[in-house]
Amino acid sequence: MITIHFILNGQPVNVEVMATDMLLDVLRGTLHLTGTKKGCGKGECGACTVIMNGRAVNSCMVPVAKADGARIDTIDGLGDPDHLHPLQEAFIEAGAVQCGFCTPGMIMAAKALLDEYPDPSDDEIKEAIAGNYCRCTGYTKIIKAIHIAARMSNGKGGV
Repeated sequence: MITIHFILNGQPVNVEVMATDMLLDVLRGTLHLTGTKKGCGKGECGACTVIMNGRAVNSCMVPVAKADGARIDTIDGLGDPDHLHPLQEAFIEAGAVQCGFCTPGMIMAAKALLDEYPDPSDDEIKEAIAGNYCRCTGYTKIIKAIHIAARMSNGKGGV
């Protein structure tokens, strides 16, 4: 067992874990943050995407020891039912949420993109979400939602 320290959704966390645990399992099992989904467990589907030190990562592929000292943001820390984050609002507005399983990972990948590129092109959006699989929407509504969120964040209002 090791103790790691990191900033999770803006709050300091100290947690005792097995050095071989993956970040996803600690987030869901130990810390009970179930918004981050466990999909393939192989880094191929993107359902477990979180933002680590400003970059979108597949938390199922990150040994938790690598999170020591890091800043981790998850969907659980993004908005709340009474005050949705602009990306959450945009996904609803664009109809980009169907079964919802991929949505947390898509939103976190989109947030990492918008944090770096506030007005991304379609190609930049497609590249940012390329590792996130959606079997319901066909991606068109997801891309539209990210553009809506970009406009909302830039003070241009939603569509």
